[in-house]
Amino acid sequence: MAVTSRVLITQPIPEPGPGLLRNFGADVEVSPHDRPLTNVELRDAVRGRDAVLCLLTDRIDAKVLDAAQGCRLFANLAVGFNNIDLAEASRRGILVTNTPGILTEATADLTWALILGIARRVVEGDAEMCNGRYTGWGPSYMLGGDVTGATLGLIGPGRIAVAVARRAVGFRMRLIYHGRRPSPELDALGATLQTLDEVLRESDFVSVHVPLSAETTHLIDEQALARMKPTAYLINTSRGPVVDESALVDALRSGRIAGAGLDVYENEPRMAEGLANCVNTLLLPHLGSATIATRAAMSRMAAENVIAFLQGQRPPNLVNAEVWNSAGNDAPDTGAD
Repeated sequence: MAVTSRVLITQPIPEPGPGLLRNFGADVEVSPHDRPLTNVELRDAVRGRDAVLCLLTDRIDAKVLDAAQGCRLFANLAVGFNNIDLAEASRRGILVTNTPGILTEATADLTWALILGIARRVVEGDAEMCNGRYTGWGPSYMLGGDVTGATLGLIGPGRIAVAVARRAVGFRMRLIYHGRRPSPELDALGATLQTLDEVLRESDFVSVHVPLSAETTHLIDEQALARMKPTAYLINTSRGPVVDESALVDALRSGRIAGAGLDVYENEPRMAEGLANCVNTLLLPHLGSATIATRAAMSRMAAENVIAFLQGQRPPNLVNAEVWNSAGNDAPDTGAD
């Protein structure tokens, strides 16, 4: 690798990624802005780069790709990559990588924080104490939903759903799930594959774990919410647009469902009008992978993808392996992605 290989990191990220790239000999520029770059800023920043380490908040569209002449890798610091026009990148022969697997346990932990927090009204209780409103125990004071023995419905049987289900076993929950195909891992935990309608109708907690696509956008819409029990809770730690947020506000206001715990939003960082005023919610600012160890591991993996590319090797976490293969490379597709 020539020491002049230029790498852009679109926003400050935790170590060790930046340090690994610099130690490798790359000329690394990190955006000075601790925020997502605007599309105009991003187009200017990617010019002349050999590789770009980007974030889920960076919209890598055709205009950005036009500006990135000569760049042959966009390494996403996320498991998802719906922020990148993958078809256009592949058409241009540009590799795209992600950071899968690392955030599974942290996101599963946060899913459970939302389940317990919304059902047992943890944040409301904290506010009662801190604001001096608690006047003493009462038999009907701040009653919440039961978790132990309840039915947990998982939509999307991926790694995070399996990790959430493993934790649910300790709460003796009945596990049901919906997906395109059976999940041996969930089946081994005693979960039952059902239709989407069945999962919505039977669950006390509906936890969403699908990737964002045209098929899953607004998967949880007004009709889906209407199928849920009035005592049920919706949990979303996947992608915001999977839920029709305006329909959710209506369902929360009318009592069609008991509550919702959200870590992601349809138009981040904004929320749908009225959502912040719904008392039966627990709303977090996209904290799914926000632990020190998880973000450090993601930083390392993204940097290792870049370094492998700069060494002329197949990046270990390619999401468009066909681009690598069509270029006549002989390295096998290991399935790491």
